[in-house]
Amino acid sequence: MKFIPHIRELGIGYSGVGRDWAELSLPWQEKLVAYPAPDGEKGVIASGAVFTLMDSVGGFSVQAARKIPAPVATVDLRLDYLRPANPGETVYGYSKVHKLTRSIAFVRGYAHDGEREDPIALMAGCFMLTSGSKS
Repeated sequence: MKFIPHIRELGIGYSGVGRDWAELSLPWQEKLVAYPAPDGEKGVIASGAVFTLMDSVGGFSVQAARKIPAPVATVDLRLDYLRPANPGETVYGYSKVHKLTRSIAFVRGYAHDGEREDPIALMAGCFMLTSGSKS
């Protein structure tokens, strides 16, 4: 992940990976705050940073399902924001591949800030396999 500039800049880190899923983390940082809180309290992480986290974890889950670290391209990504992240908390992104074809992977996932049962956002996406696809 250190080779992908925007992931490195945002501080996105590895949390876990399985046969067809991945989880990444986005630690709270002052530079990522979109809505500063009054009186010096910690603010809320920008939705754009959460979107980048989810786009990244979607791609990582596709790589896990393919079992090769080949590039993928985001074709479509939808995030339904349910609530803001809790100020000062790390945001986690989880994604699972539901269908893998010769050229497209369909993924679903969610973002949370410690409580998986209370997600920040729900994600649905399609990723194009750009090289090394199944024949």
